[in-house]
Amino acid sequence: MSTLDPEDWTELRALGHRMMDDMIDRLAGIADRPVWQPMPPSQRAAFEGEAPVHGIGAAAAYARFAANIAPYASGNVHPRFMGWVQGGGNPVGMLAELLAGGLNENCGGRDHVGLAVERQVIAWSAAMLGLPERTGGLLVTGSSIANFIAVICARRRFVGAAVRRLGVGDRRLVGYAQAGVHRCVPGAFDMAGLGRDALRLVAIDAAGRIDVAALEAMIAADRAAGLAPFMLIGTAGSVDVGAIDDLRALAAVAARCGLWLHVDAAFGALLALSPTRAGMIEGIGEADSVAFDFHKWAQVQYDSGCILVRERQWMLDSFAQDASYLATASRGLAGGAPWPCDLGPDLSRGFRALKVWMTIEAYGTARLGEIVDQTCDLAEHLAAQITMTPMLRVVAPVTLNIVCFRVDDGGPALDDLNADLAADLQEAGGFVVSTTVIGGMRVLRAAIVNHRTTAADVDALVAAVAAAAIDRRGRSN
Repeated sequence: MSTLDPEDWTELRALGHRMMDDMIDRLAGIADRPVWQPMPPSQRAAFEGEAPVHGIGAAAAYARFAANIAPYASGNVHPRFMGWVQGGGNPVGMLAELLAGGLNENCGGRDHVGLAVERQVIAWSAAMLGLPERTGGLLVTGSSIANFIAVICARRRFVGAAVRRLGVGDRRLVGYAQAGVHRCVPGAFDMAGLGRDALRLVAIDAAGRIDVAALEAMIAADRAAGLAPFMLIGTAGSVDVGAIDDLRALAAVAARCGLWLHVDAAFGALLALSPTRAGMIEGIGEADSVAFDFHKWAQVQYDSGCILVRERQWMLDSFAQDASYLATASRGLAGGAPWPCDLGPDLSRGFRALKVWMTIEAYGTARLGEIVDQTCDLAEHLAAQITMTPMLRVVAPVTLNIVCFRVDDGGPALDDLNADLAADLQEAGGFVVSTTVIGGMRVLRAAIVNHRTTAADVDALVAAVAAAAIDRRGRSN
Protein backbone atom coordinates (compact mmCIF):
# COMPACT_ATOMS: atom_id res chain seq x y z
CA MET A 1 0.00 0.00 0.00
CA SER A 2 1.25 3.49 -0.89
CA THR A 3 0.72 6.39 1.51
CA LEU A 4 2.19 9.84 1.98
CA ASP A 5 2.39 9.48 5.76
CA PRO A 6 5.78 8.55 7.28
CA GLU A 7 6.38 5.13 8.82
CA ASP A 8 7.78 6.89 11.86
CA TRP A 9 6.40 10.33 12.75
CA THR A 10 9.44 11.25 14.88
CA GLU A 11 11.53 12.69 12.04
CA LEU A 12 8.61 14.66 10.62
CA ARG A 13 7.78 16.03 14.06
CA ALA A 14 11.38 17.23 14.50
CA LEU A 15 11.37 18.78 11.02
CA GLY A 16 8.08 20.51 11.71
CA HIS A 17 9.43 21.99 14.93
CA ARG A 18 12.51 23.20 13.06
CA MET A 19 10.36 24.82 10.38
CA MET A 20 8.27 26.59 13.01
CA ASP A 21 11.35 27.74 14.92
CA ASP A 22 12.95 29.04 11.74
CA MET A 23 9.89 31.04 10.73
CA ILE A 24 9.44 32.49 14.22
CA ASP A 25 13.14 33.44 14.24
CA ARG A 26 12.65 35.04 10.84
CA LEU A 27 9.75 37.16 12.06
CA ALA A 28 11.54 38.10 15.29
CA GLY A 29 14.55 39.34 13.35
CA ILE A 30 12.81 40.60 10.22
CA ALA A 31 13.93 44.22 10.67
CA ASP A 32 17.57 43.14 10.37
CA ARG A 33 17.05 41.53 6.96
CA PRO A 34 16.86 43.17 3.53
CA VAL A 35 13.31 44.13 2.67
CA TRP A 36 13.70 42.52 -0.76
CA GLN A 37 16.49 41.23 -2.93
CA PRO A 38 16.37 40.25 -6.59
CA MET A 39 16.67 36.57 -7.40
CA PRO A 40 19.95 35.90 -9.23
CA PRO A 41 19.85 33.81 -12.42
CA SER A 42 21.45 30.84 -10.66
CA GLN A 43 18.60 30.73 -8.15
CA ARG A 44 15.94 31.33 -10.78
CA ALA A 45 17.29 28.33 -12.65
CA ALA A 46 16.42 26.19 -9.65
CA PHE A 47 12.76 26.52 -10.67
CA GLU A 48 13.21 25.21 -14.18
CA GLY A 49 13.05 21.63 -15.40
CA GLU A 50 10.62 18.77 -15.13
CA ALA A 51 8.80 17.59 -12.02
CA PRO A 52 10.73 14.92 -10.08
CA VAL A 53 9.60 11.36 -10.62
CA HIS A 54 11.13 10.28 -7.33
CA GLY A 55 10.90 12.67 -4.40
CA ILE A 56 13.86 13.89 -2.37
CA GLY A 57 12.06 13.71 0.98
CA ALA A 58 10.65 16.34 3.31
CA ALA A 59 13.97 17.38 4.87
CA ALA A 60 15.66 17.94 1.52
CA ALA A 61 12.61 19.79 0.17
CA TYR A 62 12.71 22.08 3.19
CA ALA A 63 16.42 22.68 2.63
CA ARG A 64 15.57 23.83 -0.89
CA PHE A 65 12.90 26.13 0.53
CA ALA A 66 15.40 27.67 2.95
CA ALA A 67 18.02 28.19 0.23
CA ASN A 68 15.96 29.05 -2.84
CA ILE A 69 12.62 30.46 -1.67
CA ALA A 70 12.69 32.18 1.72
CA PRO A 71 15.48 34.67 0.87
CA TYR A 72 13.63 36.00 -2.17
CA ALA A 73 10.15 36.68 -0.78
CA SER A 74 8.51 40.01 -1.65
CA GLY A 75 9.17 41.40 1.82
CA ASN A 76 5.76 42.69 2.86
CA VAL A 77 6.29 41.38 6.40
CA HIS A 78 9.19 43.83 6.76
CA PRO A 79 8.55 47.15 8.59
CA ARG A 80 10.19 49.08 5.73
CA PHE A 81 7.98 47.59 3.04
CA MET A 82 5.78 50.53 2.01
CA GLY A 83 5.36 49.84 -1.68
CA TRP A 84 1.76 48.72 -1.95
CA VAL A 85 -1.21 48.30 0.39
CA GLN A 86 -0.20 44.95 1.83
CA GLY A 87 -0.48 43.93 5.46
CA GLY A 88 2.42 42.43 7.37
CA GLY A 89 0.66 39.32 8.64
CA ASN A 90 0.87 38.35 12.29
CA PRO A 91 2.41 35.51 14.29
CA VAL A 92 -0.91 34.03 15.42
CA GLY A 93 -2.19 34.06 11.86
CA MET A 94 0.93 32.20 10.75
CA LEU A 95 0.29 29.47 13.30
CA ALA A 96 -3.37 29.36 12.31
CA GLU A 97 -2.26 28.47 8.77
CA LEU A 98 -0.52 25.41 10.22
CA LEU A 99 -3.66 24.41 12.12
CA ALA A 100 -5.87 24.89 9.07
CA GLY A 101 -3.48 22.82 6.98
CA GLY A 102 -3.65 20.02 9.52
CA LEU A 103 -7.44 19.96 9.48
CA ASN A 104 -7.57 20.34 5.67
CA GLU A 105 -11.20 21.43 5.78
CA ASN A 106 -13.12 21.91 2.54
CA CYS A 107 -15.33 24.87 3.38
CA GLY A 108 -17.45 24.72 0.26
CA GLY A 109 -20.29 23.07 2.14
CA ARG A 110 -21.65 20.46 4.54
CA ASP A 111 -22.19 20.70 8.28
CA HIS A 112 -18.85 21.10 10.06
CA VAL A 113 -17.05 23.57 12.27
CA GLY A 114 -15.19 25.33 9.46
CA LEU A 115 -18.46 26.82 8.25
CA ALA A 116 -19.47 27.84 11.77
CA VAL A 117 -16.20 29.73 12.15
CA GLU A 118 -16.66 31.48 8.81
CA ARG A 119 -20.24 32.44 9.63
CA GLN A 120 -19.08 33.99 12.88
CA VAL A 121 -16.43 36.03 11.04
CA ILE A 122 -19.09 37.21 8.58
CA ALA A 123 -21.40 38.20 11.45
CA TRP A 124 -18.55 40.08 13.15
CA SER A 125 -17.76 41.86 9.89
CA ALA A 126 -21.36 42.89 9.26
CA ALA A 127 -21.66 44.25 12.80
CA MET A 128 -18.37 46.14 12.38
CA LEU A 129 -19.75 47.99 9.35
CA GLY A 130 -23.28 48.53 10.63
CA LEU A 131 -24.96 46.04 8.30
CA PRO A 132 -28.01 44.07 9.52
CA GLU A 133 -27.91 40.61 11.10
CA ARG A 134 -29.43 39.06 7.99
CA THR A 135 -26.35 40.03 5.98
CA GLY A 136 -24.75 37.21 4.00
CA GLY A 137 -21.13 36.90 3.11
CA LEU A 138 -18.12 34.82 2.24
CA LEU A 139 -14.40 34.84 2.79
CA VAL A 140 -12.73 34.88 -0.62
CA THR A 141 -9.25 35.34 -2.04
CA GLY A 142 -9.46 39.13 -2.02
CA SER A 143 -11.38 42.19 -3.08
CA SER A 144 -11.02 41.31 -6.77
CA ILE A 145 -13.33 38.30 -6.33
CA ALA A 146 -15.42 40.11 -3.71
CA ASN A 147 -16.16 42.94 -6.15
CA PHE A 148 -16.96 40.41 -8.86
CA ILE A 149 -19.49 38.65 -6.62
CA ALA A 150 -21.11 42.03 -5.87
CA VAL A 151 -21.49 42.79 -9.60
CA ILE A 152 -23.08 39.37 -10.19
CA CYS A 153 -25.54 39.92 -7.33
CA ALA A 154 -26.41 43.41 -8.54
CA ARG A 155 -26.90 42.14 -12.09
CA ARG A 156 -29.23 39.34 -10.90
CA ARG A 157 -31.16 41.74 -8.69
CA PHE A 158 -31.70 44.22 -11.52
CA VAL A 159 -32.40 41.88 -14.45
CA GLY A 160 -34.25 39.10 -12.60
CA ALA A 161 -33.98 35.32 -12.46
CA ALA A 162 -33.84 34.92 -16.25
CA VAL A 163 -30.35 36.45 -16.34
CA ARG A 164 -28.91 33.15 -15.12
CA ARG A 165 -30.27 31.31 -18.16
CA LEU A 166 -30.41 33.92 -20.87
CA GLY A 167 -27.93 36.60 -19.89
CA VAL A 168 -28.76 40.30 -19.93
CA GLY A 169 -30.30 40.18 -23.41
CA ASP A 170 -30.62 43.57 -25.04
CA ARG A 171 -30.36 45.48 -21.76
CA ARG A 172 -27.42 47.87 -21.86
CA LEU A 173 -26.49 47.83 -18.18
CA VAL A 174 -24.16 50.51 -16.89
CA GLY A 175 -22.59 51.17 -13.51
CA TYR A 176 -20.70 54.07 -11.99
CA ALA A 177 -17.50 54.51 -9.98
CA GLN A 178 -14.96 57.22 -9.40
CA ALA A 179 -12.07 57.67 -11.83
CA GLY A 180 -9.62 56.35 -9.22
CA VAL A 181 -11.45 53.05 -8.71
CA HIS A 182 -9.31 49.93 -8.41
CA ARG A 183 -8.61 48.02 -11.62
CA CYS A 184 -10.49 44.98 -10.34
CA VAL A 185 -13.84 46.78 -10.63
CA PRO A 186 -13.77 47.26 -14.42
CA GLY A 187 -12.33 43.74 -14.46
CA ALA A 188 -15.43 42.52 -12.62
CA PHE A 189 -17.68 44.13 -15.24
CA ASP A 190 -15.61 42.39 -17.90
CA MET A 191 -15.88 38.97 -16.23
CA ALA A 192 -19.62 39.46 -15.67
CA GLY A 193 -20.11 39.78 -19.42
CA LEU A 194 -21.10 43.44 -19.26
CA GLY A 195 -17.91 44.80 -20.78
CA ARG A 196 -15.45 47.21 -19.21
CA ASP A 197 -17.09 50.15 -21.01
CA ALA A 198 -20.26 49.46 -19.03
CA LEU A 199 -18.48 50.95 -16.01
CA ARG A 200 -18.70 54.72 -16.24
CA LEU A 201 -15.77 56.48 -14.59
CA VAL A 202 -16.89 59.69 -12.88
CA ALA A 203 -14.61 62.68 -12.32
CA ILE A 204 -13.11 63.23 -8.88
CA ASP A 205 -12.69 66.40 -6.84
CA ALA A 206 -9.48 67.86 -5.43
CA ALA A 207 -9.62 65.43 -2.50
CA GLY A 208 -9.90 62.39 -4.78
CA ARG A 209 -13.60 61.76 -4.07
CA ILE A 210 -16.29 61.11 -6.65
CA ASP A 211 -17.96 64.28 -7.92
CA VAL A 212 -21.58 63.67 -6.92
CA ALA A 213 -23.02 66.35 -9.22
CA ALA A 214 -21.13 64.91 -12.18
CA LEU A 215 -22.37 61.43 -11.19
CA GLU A 216 -26.02 62.50 -11.18
CA ALA A 217 -25.63 64.24 -14.53
CA MET A 218 -24.05 61.12 -16.03
CA ILE A 219 -26.86 58.88 -14.74
CA ALA A 220 -29.49 61.20 -16.23
CA ALA A 221 -27.67 61.36 -19.57
CA ASP A 222 -27.33 57.57 -19.74
CA ARG A 223 -31.01 57.05 -18.99
CA ALA A 224 -31.93 59.56 -21.69
CA ALA A 225 -29.72 57.62 -24.12
CA GLY A 226 -31.62 54.40 -23.44
CA LEU A 227 -29.04 52.80 -21.16
CA ALA A 228 -29.93 50.99 -17.93
CA PRO A 229 -28.08 52.24 -14.83
CA PHE A 230 -28.05 49.44 -12.27
CA MET A 231 -25.10 49.84 -9.91
CA LEU A 232 -23.11 52.52 -8.08
CA ILE A 233 -19.70 51.68 -6.63
CA GLY A 234 -18.29 53.84 -3.87
CA THR A 235 -14.63 53.74 -2.93
CA ALA A 236 -13.40 53.73 0.67
CA GLY A 237 -9.65 54.08 0.32
CA SER A 238 -8.69 54.82 -3.29
CA VAL A 239 -5.70 53.10 -4.83
CA ASP A 240 -3.40 56.04 -5.34
CA VAL A 241 -4.09 58.34 -2.41
CA GLY A 242 -6.53 56.62 -0.03
CA ALA A 243 -9.44 58.96 -0.74
CA ILE A 244 -12.91 58.09 0.56
CA ASP A 245 -16.06 58.91 -1.37
CA ASP A 246 -18.94 60.60 0.44
CA LEU A 247 -20.76 57.34 1.16
CA ARG A 248 -23.83 58.99 2.65
CA ALA A 249 -24.27 61.10 -0.48
CA LEU A 250 -23.81 58.03 -2.68
CA ALA A 251 -26.40 56.13 -0.65
CA ALA A 252 -28.88 58.95 -1.27
CA VAL A 253 -28.15 58.92 -5.02
CA ALA A 254 -28.52 55.13 -5.15
CA ALA A 255 -31.86 55.30 -3.32
CA ARG A 256 -33.24 58.02 -5.59
CA CYS A 257 -32.09 56.32 -8.77
CA GLY A 258 -32.87 52.71 -7.83
CA LEU A 259 -29.25 51.57 -8.01
CA TRP A 260 -27.43 48.80 -6.13
CA LEU A 261 -24.91 50.53 -3.86
CA HIS A 262 -21.63 48.65 -3.52
CA VAL A 263 -18.58 49.88 -1.62
CA ASP A 264 -15.09 48.77 -2.54
CA ALA A 265 -13.48 49.19 0.87
CA ALA A 266 -10.50 46.91 0.28
CA PHE A 267 -8.57 48.43 3.15
CA GLY A 268 -10.78 51.33 4.22
CA ALA A 269 -13.39 49.11 5.89
CA LEU A 270 -11.08 48.63 8.87
CA LEU A 271 -11.50 52.32 9.67
CA ALA A 272 -14.65 51.14 11.42
CA LEU A 273 -12.41 49.87 14.22
CA SER A 274 -10.46 53.12 14.59
CA PRO A 275 -11.18 55.05 17.78
CA THR A 276 -10.64 58.37 15.96
CA ARG A 277 -11.33 57.83 12.24
CA ALA A 278 -14.41 55.58 12.08
CA GLY A 279 -16.55 58.54 11.00
CA MET A 280 -14.63 58.73 7.72
CA ILE A 281 -16.68 55.80 6.37
CA GLU A 282 -20.02 56.97 7.73
CA GLY A 283 -22.77 55.60 5.54
CA ILE A 284 -21.07 52.32 4.64
CA GLY A 285 -23.77 50.48 6.59
CA GLU A 286 -26.34 51.63 4.02
CA ALA A 287 -24.61 49.70 1.22
CA ASP A 288 -26.15 46.68 -0.49
CA SER A 289 -22.70 45.07 -0.56
CA VAL A 290 -19.18 45.74 0.68
CA ALA A 291 -15.87 44.24 -0.38
CA PHE A 292 -12.78 44.37 1.81
CA ASP A 293 -9.63 42.51 2.77
CA PHE A 294 -8.47 41.17 6.11
CA HIS A 295 -4.98 40.72 4.66
CA LYS A 296 -4.43 44.47 4.56
CA TRP A 297 -5.05 46.60 7.66
CA ALA A 298 -6.27 43.65 9.75
CA GLN A 299 -2.81 42.06 9.28
CA VAL A 300 -4.14 38.57 8.50
CA GLN A 301 -2.03 36.32 6.28
CA TYR A 302 -2.78 36.17 2.57
CA ASP A 303 -5.24 35.46 1.22
CA SER A 304 -8.30 36.61 3.16
CA GLY A 305 -10.80 38.85 1.41
CA CYS A 306 -14.45 39.30 2.33
CA ILE A 307 -17.71 40.06 0.56
CA LEU A 308 -20.78 41.13 2.52
CA VAL A 309 -24.24 41.34 0.92
CA ARG A 310 -27.06 43.04 2.80
CA GLU A 311 -29.54 40.23 2.11
CA ARG A 312 -28.13 36.71 2.06
CA GLN A 313 -31.00 35.70 -0.21
CA TRP A 314 -29.55 37.90 -2.95
CA MET A 315 -26.43 35.73 -2.93
CA LEU A 316 -28.51 32.56 -3.05
CA ASP A 317 -30.51 33.98 -5.95
CA SER A 318 -27.28 34.67 -7.81
CA PHE A 319 -25.27 31.50 -7.20
CA ALA A 320 -27.27 28.57 -5.80
CA GLN A 321 -27.52 25.51 -8.08
CA ASP A 322 -29.12 22.08 -7.82
CA ALA A 323 -26.99 18.98 -8.26
CA SER A 324 -27.89 15.50 -7.02
CA TYR A 325 -24.32 14.81 -5.90
CA LEU A 326 -24.40 17.95 -3.73
CA ALA A 327 -27.86 17.55 -2.24
CA THR A 328 -28.30 18.86 1.26
CA ALA A 329 -30.01 16.89 4.02
CA SER A 330 -31.80 17.63 7.26
CA ARG A 331 -29.26 15.64 9.30
CA GLY A 332 -25.76 14.23 9.10
CA LEU A 333 -22.73 15.78 7.42
CA ALA A 334 -24.85 16.79 4.42
CA GLY A 335 -26.77 19.20 6.67
CA GLY A 336 -25.98 22.83 7.40
CA ALA A 337 -27.73 24.43 4.41
CA PRO A 338 -27.27 26.86 2.83
CA TRP A 339 -23.69 26.02 1.96
CA PRO A 340 -21.06 28.58 0.98
CA CYS A 341 -20.98 27.14 -2.56
CA ASP A 342 -24.55 28.47 -2.90
CA LEU A 343 -23.45 31.99 -1.96
CA GLY A 344 -20.56 32.35 -4.40
CA PRO A 345 -18.72 30.72 -7.29
CA ASP A 346 -16.35 28.40 -5.38
CA LEU A 347 -17.08 24.83 -4.34
CA SER A 348 -13.57 23.91 -3.22
CA ARG A 349 -12.66 26.39 -0.48
CA GLY A 350 -9.94 26.27 2.13
CA PHE A 351 -10.38 27.08 5.80
CA ARG A 352 -9.19 30.69 5.44
CA ALA A 353 -11.64 31.77 8.14
CA LEU A 354 -9.48 30.20 10.85
CA LYS A 355 -6.61 32.69 10.51
CA VAL A 356 -9.09 35.59 10.54
CA TRP A 357 -10.94 34.18 13.54
CA MET A 358 -7.73 33.49 15.49
CA THR A 359 -6.34 36.94 14.71
CA ILE A 360 -9.46 38.62 16.06
CA GLU A 361 -9.72 36.25 19.02
CA ALA A 362 -6.06 36.71 19.94
CA TYR A 363 -5.68 40.46 19.51
CA GLY A 364 -9.21 41.89 19.65
CA THR A 365 -10.80 44.56 17.51
CA ALA A 366 -9.54 47.41 19.71
CA ARG A 367 -5.91 46.53 19.03
CA LEU A 368 -6.56 46.28 15.29
CA GLY A 369 -8.19 49.70 15.40
CA GLU A 370 -5.13 51.10 17.16
CA ILE A 371 -2.95 49.83 14.30
CA VAL A 372 -5.18 51.63 11.80
CA ASP A 373 -4.62 54.89 13.69
CA GLN A 374 -0.94 54.17 14.16
CA THR A 375 -0.28 53.76 10.44
CA CYS A 376 -2.31 56.87 9.56
CA ASP A 377 -0.39 58.87 12.16
CA LEU A 378 2.88 57.61 10.67
CA ALA A 379 1.74 58.76 7.23
CA GLU A 380 1.11 62.25 8.60
CA HIS A 381 4.56 62.16 10.22
CA LEU A 382 6.14 61.08 6.94
CA ALA A 383 4.40 63.90 5.06
CA ALA A 384 5.69 66.42 7.62
CA GLN A 385 9.26 65.12 7.26
CA ILE A 386 9.02 65.30 3.47
CA THR A 387 7.76 68.89 3.66
CA MET A 388 10.82 69.82 5.70
CA THR A 389 13.22 68.28 3.17
CA PRO A 390 14.09 70.82 0.45
CA MET A 391 14.32 68.47 -2.55
CA LEU A 392 11.11 66.57 -1.71
CA ARG A 393 7.47 67.56 -1.90
CA VAL A 394 4.13 65.94 -1.12
CA VAL A 395 1.96 65.87 -4.26
CA ALA A 396 -1.45 64.70 -2.98
CA PRO A 397 -3.56 65.10 0.16
CA VAL A 398 -2.70 62.57 2.88
CA THR A 399 -6.12 61.23 3.84
CA LEU A 400 -5.19 57.92 5.44
CA ASN A 401 -1.96 55.93 5.37
CA ILE A 402 -0.70 56.67 1.84
CA VAL A 403 1.82 59.40 1.03
CA CYS A 404 2.52 60.34 -2.59
CA PHE A 405 5.65 62.45 -2.92
CA ARG A 406 8.32 63.33 -5.41
CA VAL A 407 11.93 64.27 -5.66
CA ASP A 408 11.76 67.71 -7.27
CA ASP A 409 15.25 69.16 -7.27
CA GLY A 410 14.78 71.39 -10.30
CA GLY A 411 16.85 69.08 -12.46
CA PRO A 412 15.94 67.36 -15.73
CA ALA A 413 13.96 64.18 -16.37
CA LEU A 414 12.17 64.17 -13.02
CA ASP A 415 9.80 61.35 -13.99
CA ASP A 416 12.72 59.09 -14.89
CA LEU A 417 14.58 60.11 -11.76
CA ASN A 418 11.71 59.17 -9.45
CA ALA A 419 11.10 55.86 -11.21
CA ASP A 420 14.80 55.02 -10.95
CA LEU A 421 14.88 55.96 -7.28
CA ALA A 422 12.10 53.50 -6.46
CA ALA A 423 14.06 50.69 -8.13
CA ASP A 424 17.32 51.85 -6.50
CA LEU A 425 15.79 51.66 -3.03
CA GLN A 426 14.27 48.25 -3.72
CA GLU A 427 17.45 46.74 -5.12
CA ALA A 428 19.52 48.11 -2.23
CA GLY A 429 17.25 46.15 0.11
CA GLY A 430 16.64 49.01 2.50
CA PHE A 431 13.11 50.04 1.51
CA VAL A 432 10.31 49.17 -0.85
CA VAL A 433 8.23 52.05 -2.19
CA SER A 434 6.20 52.00 -5.38
CA THR A 435 5.39 54.64 -7.99
CA THR A 436 2.23 56.01 -9.50
CA VAL A 437 1.14 58.95 -11.64
CA ILE A 438 -0.45 62.00 -10.00
CA GLY A 439 -1.31 65.02 -12.10
CA GLY A 440 0.64 63.60 -15.02
CA MET A 441 3.80 63.23 -12.91
CA ARG A 442 5.58 60.02 -11.93
CA VAL A 443 5.77 60.07 -8.14
CA LEU A 444 6.88 57.87 -5.26
CA ARG A 445 4.16 56.24 -3.20
CA ALA A 446 4.59 55.03 0.37
CA ALA A 447 1.72 52.97 1.78
CA ILE A 448 2.18 52.39 5.50
CA VAL A 449 0.16 49.31 6.35
CA ASN A 450 2.48 47.10 8.40
CA HIS A 451 1.96 47.02 12.16
CA ARG A 452 5.76 46.74 12.60
CA THR A 453 6.56 50.10 10.95
CA THR A 454 7.80 52.85 13.30
CA ALA A 455 8.56 56.57 13.09
CA ALA A 456 12.24 55.67 12.85
CA ASP A 457 11.47 53.69 9.70
CA VAL A 458 9.70 56.57 7.97
CA ASP A 459 12.42 59.04 9.03
CA ALA A 460 15.01 56.70 7.55
CA LEU A 461 13.00 56.50 4.32
CA VAL A 462 13.13 60.28 3.86
CA ALA A 463 16.89 60.28 4.41
CA ALA A 464 17.37 57.33 2.06
CA VAL A 465 15.36 58.92 -0.76
CA ALA A 466 17.25 62.21 -0.48
CA ALA A 467 20.61 60.44 -0.37
CA ALA A 468 19.73 58.22 -3.33
CA ALA A 469 18.65 61.25 -5.36
CA ILE A 470 21.88 63.10 -4.65
CA ASP A 471 23.88 60.00 -5.53
CA ARG A 472 22.03 59.42 -8.80
CA ARG A 473 22.36 63.07 -9.82
CA GLY A 474 26.06 62.91 -9.01
CA ARG A 475 26.57 59.85 -11.17
CA SER A 476 24.72 61.43 -14.10
CA ASN A 477 26.87 64.59 -14.11
